[in-house]
Amino acid sequence: MRALTCLVALSVGYLVSGTNGQIAEQRDPLPLQRPLGGLHEEQDSEFQYLTQQTRPFQVDGKKIPDVDFDVGESYAGLMPISSDPHESRKLFFWFFPTSDTLGKDEITIWLNGGPGCSSFEGLLQENGPFLWQPGTFKPVKNPWSWTNLTNMIWVEQPVGTGFSQGTPSATSEKDVAAQFLGFFKQFLDTFKMSNKKIYITGESYAGYYVPYIADAMFNARNTKYYDVQSTLIYDPVIADDTLHTQVPAVAFLDYWAPLFGLDSSFMADIHFRANRCGYTSYLKDFLVFPPLGTLPFPPDPRTPGCDVFGDIFTAATVANPCFNIYNIATMCPLLWDVLGFPGSLAYLPPGAKIYFNRKDVKQAIHAPLSVQWAECTDNPVFNPADTSPPSSVSVLPSVIERSKRTIISQGMLDMRIITNGTLLAIQNMTWHGMMGFQSEPKDGFFVPYHPRGPLGTMAGAGIMGVTHTERNLTWVTVQLAGHMYGLLSSQTSCSFNARTRNRVQTN
Repeated sequence: MRALTCLVALSVGYLVSGTNGQIAEQRDPLPLQRPLGGLHEEQDSEFQYLTQQTRPFQVDGKKIPDVDFDVGESYAGLMPISSDPHESRKLFFWFFPTSDTLGKDEITIWLNGGPGCSSFEGLLQENGPFLWQPGTFKPVKNPWSWTNLTNMIWVEQPVGTGFSQGTPSATSEKDVAAQFLGFFKQFLDTFKMSNKKIYITGESYAGYYVPYIADAMFNARNTKYYDVQSTLIYDPVIADDTLHTQVPAVAFLDYWAPLFGLDSSFMADIHFRANRCGYTSYLKDFLVFPPLGTLPFPPDPRTPGCDVFGDIFTAATVANPCFNIYNIATMCPLLWDVLGFPGSLAYLPPGAKIYFNRKDVKQAIHAPLSVQWAECTDNPVFNPADTSPPSSVSVLPSVIERSKRTIISQGMLDMRIITNGTLLAIQNMTWHGMMGFQSEPKDGFFVPYHPRGPLGTMAGAGIMGVTHTERNLTWVTVQLAGHMYGLLSSQTSCSFNARTRNRVQTN
């Protein structure tokens, strides 16, 4: 699974509420890429964070392979997960300082999912300063980059993911969180970035990572290193897979029936089985506002005839051989992806190379040459498996209560994590003394209109979906986005980023 991307307001000069169109804050046009001021005495005058200690991580922004423009100041490399001089476990990161003065006192963490999928998918194809998206000729500047708003760090974790080094030892999300906090402290000390406001973001399996890491940071009670402000998770895994997939599958098929193009006999049979297995009544009875109470266990998909999700997927791939579970609007032909993962099918044309497996790319970002990089590893990153309960029934409610803001967002075209399943999980949570949302989400989610800009980075505007906020939890759906927001809705995800740090009013 993969992951999300920045600020339409930076191109039009303001941020607008998702419900009432109120201007929340005047902004200047896109800031210059080169960072501003705030230098320590020992720092290079041209860069914000270049010191003798950080020099080994410095990336030459003018020499990123195939990128024909300067991406600005950045740093990349391996950082150990502890201060132990013999520590063999290290996480790989790529850090980009922001040029926005409002963001200089904060740092935003981005995590992709999997488990075992690299966060460089988010950087290169969703929310980084340059994009190389599937089917495109070469990298382009990203006018919606999250670096326009905040200091950004993309981290490959847990151990065993991407360029990270060492033998995976985590057995639970608590282990993953402890290792991440150790890494993050080493990073902040190296770059002299303590006492920053922390925002934790991610997508997919980061529905586990983000809440558990936020919980560990809150529990550390150390704002010098772990001053968590808000969290943001896209199309997150926060519940049992049956709730995310099987229960809402047939309703999802009905909603998008023209995109699936399945025949009437299949449709009749799948409805009959959804009714018989109990999925239809479960969704009707329990996806209500306010919730009736704690959810009962969902029907068992192992019952013969009850794997309706799998059967829909199989039928969809017959009708559309290029069917993409992460974005069901995808049609043939398969697009070449420089990361080798354009959707449901891995695809690398003869003669093509995975970008982060190229020697020149590895050398440019100080990555280990011996590592065979993959967007999602085939090897387990838990030893032997993740034993943690889903975040919606463990740490997420408490994280919401302790955060200034939490955003959960869902792309409506995503079949891997289906919208109504995530809503069911929310309706099963209790935070700030009440269970679930008390009223059904209905308000329009508005993204400001803006100049079209370069053809390679066009992005939509207007009413893009639905939003709703209760008790510091904001829910947003985006109608034309799939699992990985940044592939289609870069400006929308950037708007979310702004909302996470309360630079735009949401309700």
